[in-house]
Amino acid sequence: MYAIVQTGGKQYRVQPGDVLHVERLAGEVGDDITLDQVLLVAAEDEFQVGRPLIDGALIRGQILRQGRARKILVFKKKRRKDYRRLQGHRQQYTALQVKEIRLA
Repeated sequence: MYAIVQTGGKQYRVQPGDVLHVERLAGEVGDDITLDQVLLVAAEDEFQVGRPLIDGALIRGQILRQGRARKILVFKKKRRKDYRRLQGHRQQYTALQVKEIRLA
């Protein structure tokens, strides 16, 4: 069984036991979390597709880690104009483990 869930403006394919790195969610390590924007649920040969969401479908999980990703460098330059800018960014993320996929 798997599901397509939307969080942080992105869509993820999840199965029970998967560990996801998603955009930062509120909560502490060890907290249970519920994702309710489920777009699709598939079990063996059955598909349930939402329009756009499936009513009553939930993804339950647990927060494993709150962290920051590796630094990326953003470099801007305009040739012959003596213009250079270097900026770094570290995106915050939440690592969560999917416990179950529940339908209504």
